[in-house]
Amino acid sequence: MIKLGEYNTLKVKRKAEFGYFLDGGTDQSSDDVLLHNRLTAKNIIEVGDEVKVFIYKDSEGRLAATMDYPKAQLGEIAYLKVVAHTKIGSFIDIGLPKDILVPFKAQKYEMTKGNRYLFYIYEDKSGRLAATTDIFPYLSVEHSYNIGDTVDGVVYGFQTNKSASICVDNKYDAVILHNEYFTELNIGDKLEGLKVIKLYEDGRIGLTPRAERKDELDVLERAIMSYIEGNDGFMRFNDKSAPEDIATVFNSSKKNFKRALGVLMKKGLLIQNEEGTFLK
Repeated sequence: MIKLGEYNTLKVKRKAEFGYFLDGGTDQSSDDVLLHNRLTAKNIIEVGDEVKVFIYKDSEGRLAATMDYPKAQLGEIAYLKVVAHTKIGSFIDIGLPKDILVPFKAQKYEMTKGNRYLFYIYEDKSGRLAATTDIFPYLSVEHSYNIGDTVDGVVYGFQTNKSASICVDNKYDAVILHNEYFTELNIGDKLEGLKVIKLYEDGRIGLTPRAERKDELDVLERAIMSYIEGNDGFMRFNDKSAPEDIATVFNSSKKNFKRALGVLMKKGLLIQNEEGTFLK
């Protein structure tokens, strides 16, 4: 039985000027599957050969085959580009001759044309491949990561407390707590070099984009000094400043900011008062 949206191994029954017809599994030639010449990936094919192809439906709704393998198959999550917005929904590039539809009802958030997001590929009621941004039900918590591992992930949503929901390796569910990041994150952002800092009881992965504390403080110390030196030896921030202002300007928590200020003052480089901080 031919499986839509998956790799199938089919026998070449006959050749035509424009391509090959593959065995559709019935005695009816109308059920045979077309493999167009432009989709053979330049392979040399003969009648009687068995070929591995990906099955999809063409613009006429007929089964078709390609040896140019797509970016995802049925039942997978993939990071794909939005290529068009239409009256029936949005279309994404999955690497097939025909882009696939993301119906409005399958869009959990507004998408920007040209941007990439995570999508789950499914078969709709008409038997065509379609996609949804609602990937959470299809994420796994069965992983082999350990605390200290480094991973890459994509933001797929936010919790009510602003913690970021992350998909690791297009498969696993993870989270970055709101107090672990200080730069703006958006749905669809791809984050590299995230560190595993916690494994929750339900299997979710706790992540942070932050560096080791010592490295982070060294960077923050340099950022503070650069800011002050570029502002005539003064900055309006001190250890009483609002956490939101510190996060906006220095991408840091107030705790680390105060610690870095303390280090710089112990080195005799800075002094502070109610107005702010000065070069000594």
